[in-house]
Amino acid sequence: MKRLPAWKVLTLAAAAALAGLAGCQTINPYTGESQTSKAATGAAVGAAAGAVVGLITGDDAKERRERALIGAGVGAIAGGSVGYYMDVQEAKLRQQLQGTGVGVTRIGDNITLNMPGNVTFRTDSADLNSSFFGVLDSVSLVLKEYEKTIIEVAGHTDSTGTTEYNQGLSQRRAQTVATYLAGKGVMDQRMITVGAGESRPVATNDTPDGRQLNRRVELTLTPITQG
Repeated sequence: MKRLPAWKVLTLAAAAALAGLAGCQTINPYTGESQTSKAATGAAVGAAAGAVVGLITGDDAKERRERALIGAGVGAIAGGSVGYYMDVQEAKLRQQLQGTGVGVTRIGDNITLNMPGNVTFRTDSADLNSSFFGVLDSVSLVLKEYEKTIIEVAGHTDSTGTTEYNQGLSQRRAQTVATYLAGKGVMDQRMITVGAGESRPVATNDTPDGRQLNRRVELTLTPITQG
């Protein structure tokens, strides 16, 4: 059987995820009323982007970080309020990032900010473009207001160059973004950095446009839910 390219597998998986999101209900903690979460709408956006939103580092890393943060007094979100908490955070991020070139994708209770490499970094460099400082400042304001989330900062590259070089570059770029956010007051303990190299493309690497989409840093926000 012919093996599908990774980016096509991601697209198919995202489409399959839509079926489980329709009709998702959350409780507004301020009014006590039941309401439809925006997760289903966000899922459609995620599927169109060809991405599956989730932590690359896996559930174990998230759970360890959750326990540490709860122990440090950050606390967890009450079960019935998770969807609403992420809805409001998503809305604020979309408002702050409108017109910046940063994509906001929502699937379930996870939110991913897709920061294209051509906007964020100079070519073949892990130094942030100074023009992007203001965008990260806006992101940090929302992240500090909604502190009950784990933030995975993941770097990605296209397939140009060696696998080893791309892995190192993606890790350095992820660390640069995390260091900047920490400098703006986002708790370092909330962030997990990972370099994915060229292993998780969201488009084909056979065209310039596809390679540009694959060069990116993603911030994936997941709620702290353990009590």
